Amino acid sequence: MAAGWVDAVVGGGGLLQLPALLLAGLTPVEALATNKSASVLGTASAAYTYARRTGVDRIAVPAGVAAVLSSAGGALLAGLLDAAVLKPLIIVVLVGVAAFVAWRPSFGAVADPALRTRGRVAAALLAAGGVIAFYDGLIGPGTGTFLIIAFTSLVGMDFVRASGTAKIINMGTNVGAIVVFAAQGHVVWALGLAMGVANIAGAQLGARMALKRGAGFVRVVLLTVVSALVLRLGWDLL
Repeated sequence: MAAGWVDAVVGGGGLLQLPALLLAGLTPVEALATNKSASVLGTASAAYTYARRTGVDRIAVPAGVAAVLSSAGGALLAGLLDAAVLKPLIIVVLVGVAAFVAWRPSFGAVADPALRTRGRVAAALLAAGGVIAFYDGLIGPGTGTFLIIAFTSLVGMDFVRASGTAKIINMGTNVGAIVVFAAQGHVVWALGLAMGVANIAGAQLGARMALKRGAGFVRVVLLTVVSALVLRLGWDLL
């Protein structure tokens, strides 16, 4: 439920769900696969709430379709590549993100339509539907956070609209990864679906709070989640 709340606001619910699944005795690949089966339900629930209340950006559909394929590709490599190889790079990126958001209080507070050029839209599609989606299938935690940063920095969305749009792409990444993981027999369905019910409850609460409290609230949660991601990934490297 807590993971669903975090995911609905800024992403990063895997910070809570993945360690919980590992503590339950699942292998790393089983934990990643089962996490997706739970997250897709909460993400879909949050996406519906955002779409009904504020709408989502039109970039979401092509990026979401591309995300299914990119995430599936990442999932195919998940059992072959040592994720620890990528963690130092991810930490550097996250520290940069946190510094950028913290030092620019106005960033993401309101939309900036002037940034929305064809080139930037293409870059956002490539980043969201390609690179970030691939990362989600391969490793996962922080995907929603990366998507929000991509949409706010590249095409000038405010944090709330970026969060709602990110949920559509996140649905695509979850579906793509689940198809691969399910075919490989890695999903613990009973556990994943049970967690998914709680995930939906948390997602509804998180989405409604984000919509009610606005971009300032999302910004604070974003900085908190990014800091937690840095600490978690840094701990893993020790």
